[in-house]
Formats: sequence, C-alpha cells, structure tokens
Amino acid sequence: MLKGRFITLEGGEGAGKSTQLAYVHQRLLAAGKTVHMSREPGGTELGEKIRALLLDQANTAMHSDTELLLMFAARAQHLAQLICPALSRGEWVLCDRFTDATYAYQGGGRGIDIARIRTLEDWVQGSLRPDLTLLLDLPVEQGLARAGERGELDRFEQEQRDFFERVRAVYRQRAAQEPGRYRIIDAAQNIEQVQRQLDAALASVLGESFT
Repeated sequence: MLKGRFITLEGGEGAGKSTQLAYVHQRLLAAGKTVHMSREPGGTELGEKIRALLLDQANTAMHSDTELLLMFAARAQHLAQLICPALSRGEWVLCDRFTDATYAYQGGGRGIDIARIRTLEDWVQGSLRPDLTLLLDLPVEQGLARAGERGELDRFEQEQRDFFERVRAVYRQRAAQEPGRYRIIDAAQNIEQVQRQLDAALASVLGESFT
C-alpha cells in the first residue's frame, strides 16, 4: 500500500509550471513533508535520456506511436525507480507532468486513440493515479507568447496553434471528468493570484489553509 501523496502539475506551453512547481514544493516542505520533486518525461537517468530524444528538434520524423511508447518507457522507469519507492515510504512526490499530459499531447495533440493510451496507462501504472492534479490553464495564444520569450523552442513547442488548442481542450475535458482529483488554476492571472489559488488547492491534501 502506498502511504505517501502524489501531486502533479499540468498545463500547456507558457503556463508557468516551473515557477509554480517550485512554489508548491516550498509549501509542502513548510508543511513538514518529505518531498521528491521530479518531471516527465525524465525523473531518472534513463528517463532524461529518453526526454532528450523526445524534445530534440532534429527528430522531426518521429512517428506518433514511437513518441507515445517512449513516453511510457520513461514513465515505467520513473515509477519503478523513484515514484513508487518514495510513496511506499510515506513520502510525497511532486511531478511536473504525468499521464494526463500524454492524454493531452499524444491523445489530443497527435490524435492517438484514447483507448490505446488507457491500455498503456493500466499496464504501466496499474491502479496508481495522482492524488491531486493542479492544472495551470490559460488561453493558448497567451501561453505561446510567453513560451516564445524563453528563446529556442523544443520539438513540441514548435507545433502549430491548433495542436495546442486540442491539448488544452483535452486537459479541460479531463478536469471536468475528474473534479475530485483536478483543480483548475487560472494561470492567466499574475503570479501572486495564481499562488493564492494553489494554496487553496493544496488545503485539500494538507487538511489546512495557508495564510
């Protein structure tokens, strides 16, 4: 039985996940939790090598099935090496993206059948799902403008706007289907307002409110 808590941050390009991941991490530490902060794809030495393949702009010929299987290959290693051992010890895991991103990017963006993704999810994860998913949501145009300010774009960030509209639509659909797990955070607001929303969402797993 897994005794820890598993929290994921999701969102499209330019949603501010890196900034807010660090904020949530500090909040959990302040609450006295032992927290492992990680990311997907990646999180392990092998997973980071797979991440490099997935994001490399040179890999424009990568088939969508190859992309999907690489995502789950990295995830299998991540679960076996970091996530499940930490949760079994009663520790917390905070992850930048998880399988919801696969549904959004490979399902929504690439058009892969959701049933195929679900089959891989059940095979690789069994019954494990995040306890709380924080979805940083903002209009695609605003997010892409923010992402463009960061400099060189990776293989995913170079996709067209309609790709990211489909990604956002799937994220929002999943949030509507699982309101007990998801918390939608209005990431179009300023940093302080976003963090107040995160504080309120974290209260659901910490049993307290932040001031």
